[in-house]
Amino acid sequence: MKENRWKTWWRRERGTCLRAAVLACLPVIACLVCCAARGQGIGQVYLPSSERNDELIYYKQVEAILEYGYPRGYFGFNESHALKLSFAAWSPALMLPWVLWGLLFGWNLLSPVLCNLFLLAGAMLLYGMLAKPDWKQTGIISLLFFLYMPFSWYMLCGMPEIGCMSLAIVFYGAAAGWLRRRRGGLLAVMFALAGLLTLMRPYFLLFLLLPAYFWIFRDAAGGSRGMADSGGTGEKGRASGRGGKPGEGRIRWGAVLGTAAVFAAVLGAYAWIGHFLAAAYFRPLYRMDWLTAFFQKGLGGGLKNLFGSLYYSGREFVSYMKQGMVSGLPAGGIFCCYVVMLLILFWQSVRDVVALRRLEAGGERRRELGGQLALEGHLAFSFLAMLFATLLLMSNFHDGCKHLLTFLAAGIFPIARMRTVYWKKAILTGVAFAFVFFYHGAAFEAYQPTFYQEAVALGLEGFGADVERELALAGDAGPSYDNTVIWVLSDELPEGPRYTGWQYLYALPPGFGINCCTAEYVTENFRSLRSRYLCVVPGGPVEEACRLMEYEEIAGNEHAVLYRRY
Repeated sequence: MKENRWKTWWRRERGTCLRAAVLACLPVIACLVCCAARGQGIGQVYLPSSERNDELIYYKQVEAILEYGYPRGYFGFNESHALKLSFAAWSPALMLPWVLWGLLFGWNLLSPVLCNLFLLAGAMLLYGMLAKPDWKQTGIISLLFFLYMPFSWYMLCGMPEIGCMSLAIVFYGAAAGWLRRRRGGLLAVMFALAGLLTLMRPYFLLFLLLPAYFWIFRDAAGGSRGMADSGGTGEKGRASGRGGKPGEGRIRWGAVLGTAAVFAAVLGAYAWIGHFLAAAYFRPLYRMDWLTAFFQKGLGGGLKNLFGSLYYSGREFVSYMKQGMVSGLPAGGIFCCYVVMLLILFWQSVRDVVALRRLEAGGERRRELGGQLALEGHLAFSFLAMLFATLLLMSNFHDGCKHLLTFLAAGIFPIARMRTVYWKKAILTGVAFAFVFFYHGAAFEAYQPTFYQEAVALGLEGFGADVERELALAGDAGPSYDNTVIWVLSDELPEGPRYTGWQYLYALPPGFGINCCTAEYVTENFRSLRSRYLCVVPGGPVEEACRLMEYEEIAGNEHAVLYRRY
């Protein structure tokens, strides 16, 4: 009997399994091609060669978690630290996939890359099994996947964006699966994934809206042909109200209360993490003057400030887009792709609303179209909300643009499901990707993967030998400044400003904290610094002060010098 069920399942799903396997291979092929184009292999990716200093902070935090449960020194900025434990400014939930990988397979400089590759391949496999795309949709996804170069760039680095992208892909796979057959387990998966994404980045709270809509208006979101298996097309299904167009379903008040509880739990958990487990950054991470104006200037003054902020931020946003089109400015290029996808999603949503009004209630096509509209409409709203958040909250568009990349990655999958003549919308999306990431690809140098460099490796080996001989964790009662290294971000030399060779801090023993500080902070508070160690620019004023104070030099080269204060 079991064997017969297996054979029946395989006959029914072998096409789905094959297409899911094809999707799972895409990340591997993309990484191999990306590396081969530079004459390298995946195993040659080398994090210390990178100029992305966030990778160092993430890597050393994960290393400390795996070794001791949490860092034994303080990660922070200008000697800030979390109220509890010792994490940096960003949510520790971002590192959860890497921590699980490290527990299973160990942790070394290649581990983030291998984990990223596994995460995205697994997400693509799960999407294929849950959403069950046909061959046309699989082809569109494959094309857009290869054209969307941030997939390859982020897999081949030590940044956590691939974890967010992978969860978002599985989220939309679960949404498509729920529309086919309304299983409570898939709805629970959507809530869990959206909740975890929110703990990683707060703006992913937008993703909680889709399962909330499905739960509250269960009878409003249509299903596709899979609904026939669950009774959605028969008399019983029609009697229960299934198959109506979006917005016609009866509100389930129990689901309203349950959704409110989920939102409260997720927001409470994020607030707790942000308050207790995040260190203060150099400056506020978000610009809130438009909001405080309502309290300081009243309603009229607040509205004037709000629209003024939107106007000037909008002009800057458009200016970035123009530079992205002309010169390939990375932030502007990402904004261009974002606006193109936003317009496609809204246009298709409007067309689907019009088409729904022309269809008779209860039909198979109407159910399918209603479900597709739910996905497109939700993502269109999320794109628009994120655009306004970018304009109002981001004080630095150059860095803020990176937060839009996960939304672009997620948008590929609803676009691949759109019914369109000659693949117009998929082709338009692909042209935007190709123009920005290939034609202007050289401008994205900071995003490119970095490979083994013998000079860097030899320098790190020599620096690490001295560090290993001289440094040991102090005490075991909890995080301590005795186990913290101040990394002076940069210093002024006669020939101009120069950055500290922070790459050599990869050599610190597991558990040590790294506190990134400006030279101004260190100079102004030199006699009241709390951290035991200082990593400085050779020949700079801060190093001169260390020499005058007769601090002990532990390790050094032409890029960085490490001192022990006491």
